[in-house]
Amino acid sequence: MLLPAGGGGGAPRGAPGLAVLLLGLSWYCLAASQLRYSVPEELEHGAFVANLAEDLGLDVAALSARRLRLVSRAGAKQHLEVNLENGILFVNEKVDREELCGAGEGGEGGEGGERGQPCLLRLQLVVESPLELFRVEVEVLDINDNAPRFPWPEFVLEVAESALPGARFPLESAHDPDVGPNALRTYRLGPNEGFFSLAVQARRDGSKFAELVLERALDREARRSHRLLLTALDGGQPERSGTARVTVAVLDANDNVPVFDRPSYSASLPEDAPPGTLVVRLNASDADEGANGEVEYALSGHAPPAARELFSVEPRGGRVRLRAPLDYERAPLHELFVQAKDRGPSAVAVHCRVLVQLLDVNDNAPEVTLTSLAAPVMEDAPPGTVVAVISVRDRDSGDNGRVSCEIPSGLPFRLRPSFPDYYTLETAAELDREAVAEYNVTLTARDAGSPALSTRRTLTVPVSDVNDNAPRFLQPSYRVYVAENNAPGASLCSVSARDPDAQQNGYLSYALAEGRIRGMPVGTYLSVNADSGHVYALRSLDYEQLRDFRVQVVAQDAGFPPRSGNATLHVFVLDQNDNAPVIVAPTPRNNASSSSEVEVEIPRSAEAGFLVGKVSARDADAGQNARLSFQLVGGGGEGLFGVAPHSGEIRTLRGFREGDPARHRLLIQVRDHGQPPLSTSVALLLSLVDGDAEETGHEQRDEPPEAATAPPLTLYLIVSLGSVSFTFLVAIVVLAAVKCRKERLSFACALGPCGGSEEEGPAETFKGANNNQAPPPGALEEEGGTAGAPPGYCYKVCLTPESAKSDFMFLKPYSPSPPRNNNKQKLGAPEKQPPPGKGHRGAPSNHNHNSSSSSAQVKQPNTDWLPSKQATLKSSQSLEDVGGVRRGVQKDHDRLRNLVTPVSDATLLVTELQKTPGAPSSVWTPRYAPMYSQHISPLDYQHNVYIPGTPTMPSSKDGPLFLEQEAKNSFSTFGKRKKMTTYCDIHDNMIINNNLK
Repeated sequence: MLLPAGGGGGAPRGAPGLAVLLLGLSWYCLAASQLRYSVPEELEHGAFVANLAEDLGLDVAALSARRLRLVSRAGAKQHLEVNLENGILFVNEKVDREELCGAGEGGEGGEGGERGQPCLLRLQLVVESPLELFRVEVEVLDINDNAPRFPWPEFVLEVAESALPGARFPLESAHDPDVGPNALRTYRLGPNEGFFSLAVQARRDGSKFAELVLERALDREARRSHRLLLTALDGGQPERSGTARVTVAVLDANDNVPVFDRPSYSASLPEDAPPGTLVVRLNASDADEGANGEVEYALSGHAPPAARELFSVEPRGGRVRLRAPLDYERAPLHELFVQAKDRGPSAVAVHCRVLVQLLDVNDNAPEVTLTSLAAPVMEDAPPGTVVAVISVRDRDSGDNGRVSCEIPSGLPFRLRPSFPDYYTLETAAELDREAVAEYNVTLTARDAGSPALSTRRTLTVPVSDVNDNAPRFLQPSYRVYVAENNAPGASLCSVSARDPDAQQNGYLSYALAEGRIRGMPVGTYLSVNADSGHVYALRSLDYEQLRDFRVQVVAQDAGFPPRSGNATLHVFVLDQNDNAPVIVAPTPRNNASSSSEVEVEIPRSAEAGFLVGKVSARDADAGQNARLSFQLVGGGGEGLFGVAPHSGEIRTLRGFREGDPARHRLLIQVRDHGQPPLSTSVALLLSLVDGDAEETGHEQRDEPPEAATAPPLTLYLIVSLGSVSFTFLVAIVVLAAVKCRKERLSFACALGPCGGSEEEGPAETFKGANNNQAPPPGALEEEGGTAGAPPGYCYKVCLTPESAKSDFMFLKPYSPSPPRNNNKQKLGAPEKQPPPGKGHRGAPSNHNHNSSSSSAQVKQPNTDWLPSKQATLKSSQSLEDVGGVRRGVQKDHDRLRNLVTPVSDATLLVTELQKTPGAPSSVWTPRYAPMYSQHISPLDYQHNVYIPGTPTMPSSKDGPLFLEQEAKNSFSTFGKRKKMTTYCDIHDNMIINNNLK
């Protein structure tokens, strides 16, 4: 232990008794794992304090290995340090006791506590391997390095002349920051002719203050003031002092002084009270009147400086209020001195004491200091391994200063208390770095105050890796496809494995497992890059020799001991077209190359389809590369022979003739379907010999090779389609014959009316015929307005039962003038049929009036007319009746085609004949007949032909114009109408006009 000596002037020397006492105290502290030393303040850097290695019994050589170090309070200066080479504790930074502990006249203390208590430096000594903690307390001894000092070098004291001897007047106190023997000891008053004396008083904390005592009565008229010298002395060696001049002003008489209602006041105040809080209210009274009786309050001159900063007094009300925030931990008790004096002349001040007791409030959160952290932690560390040492501290008192620590649940750590206010963080379970590589442990320190305050501190604990995981491939097996004839050294694929370990434990190298392929080591076929995992082929692979093989790829880490994993690599060799077809048959007789000629004899009597021979070939490749086709590339004898492309059979295409040569040379090429294709050819020398074709066994007449292999499904479809078509045609023919027989007796020779003519024909002329007419292309257009009707055509048709099929009489056009095109309306769209009973062709005829009874006024079409089923059936029937006539026309000339279609085509088609010059854009055709598929060349006898019974439907783009009729129309009224301005009979007439010129 170091006794106070050397480092400061005036420090007491060590005595034998004191040495024995301190020596015993140090042994006691060492036994309790706590060391205590003392050192004077103001020592220079490097000054010896103590030999810690000797006092603790530690090996000096092991201090560095055990990491001996001092741990101070968080935020504090490192005043002391340990030399790890010799274990000596020395001064690292000059220690100023007054700065460190802050002691002064007011009883303020630093870490040492209140005035009079020792100033201590509390340190923690940490030694690891194994971990040991020691407490070190170093008392900083005061030296007399400060002299007493008054707050002002000169001050004035007013004393009434009526003051009685013995009256006391407090003087300004001096301040000495030193403590103990070096603190302020006494005051001394200079010579003053016996008027005043000095009385030195002590406060509760031991500090001294002086009072001026009046020894004899003053006479203001004789002497108005007295000048005194006040000296403050400390107790150090050597003694230090400070002086101040005091001027005593003698005031006029004021014979009454204020009197407090009690000599002292006390109050309690919580330390978190805000500034302005009322502490206490003082009450003093003065028996004088007027200004001499008005009392004023103020803090006394000998109040501590700290009290002046914290409290204030109202001059007139006497209320003591809080001026600045309080701190219980700094000073739990404050003592004030308040004076009261009247406002009269020569007022005399009286004093009282006020004690303010502070109540502790939980206003300080716990402080957490990380003393030691053993990081990183091995992931295989057993439970109970110490990770960190943590110290906690709360500056509050009582329950407010009692601290508890905790960490979140669910972590593989636990917190265990060791020394008071110390905790150790230990592992509570096994760690796994691959699951969690780093833990952030949040330490919560909470006091027991109300409300409780807490502090959080996060500790980062990294986990170091251990090689406890084997490498694993991304997939257990790999399939690789490589084309044959690859270049040696070609890259086939890349394998990849993963190891969750870190650093060397996760560094992987790849290799091929030992094995043999077709008797050869695996290493002669493949190699793998140890770092990247790329697999390379060491030789060119041949599909025809080796189609696939399997190897094992091994991944091994660099840990200790190393770990490994494997995967299967399945290599498939893909075929390439590297083999040409080889002719198998026919084989040359001389066993020469495939291009040698092969002689074959053929009977001259062989007919078409005779099997001459068959070429057979094979290809060592596979798939499309081995699919062969045959082709005749030379010879053939002008189409005498042919070869089947797939089977290779050679057959005759016709019989032999007299002029055919006796020898033929055929060159057959066999080609595969690879890319690019390869081919081989064979030459056949065919010789014609006399003999019967049956003897050769190769004849196959009337059927080509492909016909024999035709599937039976095609034959079934052909037979079925032919049967249905034949049945349909028979039905059509029978139906047409029946209808022609029924209508044969009703045909007559008559002259049809011209379109728009005023002449009337007999009603019986076309009785029984279907008077549907269609204007020929270019001959019929609908005109509106008052324009005249277009020219019509008149025909005289004589149809008898015997000549209904072929007897026709043709007339020239009724008018050679071309039709006018005034206000044309092209007729192309089908219109609605009139309803039954109103002009319907199939309705019974009740119309007996002549044409004069018909109105010439044009009416709009009735939108309520709907097509009649009876009219549709009638049109179909008429179409069947005309079948016989059409067949007759077709017998006369083959070029007349399909004027009317069969009954099954039940739609009215509108078509544009734009190819014929001067033809309208649309024409009318029967509902059950399609338009002409092509232009029919006109014949002489087909000019202006009328075929009765062909059905039509009226059609107009804007709707047909019908004349108003009072009675129903029927076939018997045909031709009995007057002059019309429009084609009103367009639904009753059909004109076939070829307009031959």
